[in-house]
Amino acid sequence: MIKEQIRDRIFKELIDENVIDLFQRNMMPINELMSYYRCAIMEVETKFKVLNEQFSLQYDRNPIETIKTRLKSPEGIVKKIKRKDLPFSLQSIEENINDIAGIRVICSFPEDIYLLAECLLKQDDITLIESGYRSLHLIIEVPIFLENEKKNMKVEVQLRTIAMDFWASLEHKLRYKKDIPQEEAELLAKELVECANISADLDNRMEQIRNRIAKNK
Repeated sequence: MIKEQIRDRIFKELIDENVIDLFQRNMMPINELMSYYRCAIMEVETKFKVLNEQFSLQYDRNPIETIKTRLKSPEGIVKKIKRKDLPFSLQSIEENINDIAGIRVICSFPEDIYLLAECLLKQDDITLIESGYRSLHLIIEVPIFLENEKKNMKVEVQLRTIAMDFWASLEHKLRYKKDIPQEEAELLAKELVECANISADLDNRMEQIRNRIAKNK
């Protein structure tokens, strides 16, 4: 039994080394692919900035507080390929990994999240691949225009309120602490659910206050 465990561990380590070696030998096409994802991030970020500017002019308010962007690291891509048991190729990466390019839009109020998502998805060059979660989560395809071709790239878009983003950031840090005893981890999980409900209630109350102020103007 012990020999089999050692053999399996060595085999997994060899797979990791082989994948990393293959990754390194293909750095030129990988770098090119990463540049395409960076271009896709810029395209989507610009779309949100334009929408924010339009709302500022039309309604005298900015629904977007901040925009954060992220490009998954090569190490992160390798880990995801291994975890999902995918073949290592550029085609496999493009078809199966949807969160290489990421953009997070932080809004003031919940209704701004859905308003911005609706405005984005109405644009005729945006294709919705999937959606979900309370802090609205979209996978979209957006075209980028290269020297001699147009290429559709996937981008993960998260839209959150300030309260949602604060809670999600802390939840992520706490959830992946590995030295917490099981019993304490279960108690913390319950606390996090309560905090999520408090966060949602705060969002709703702030939105109601904003609406009352707007009504009395």
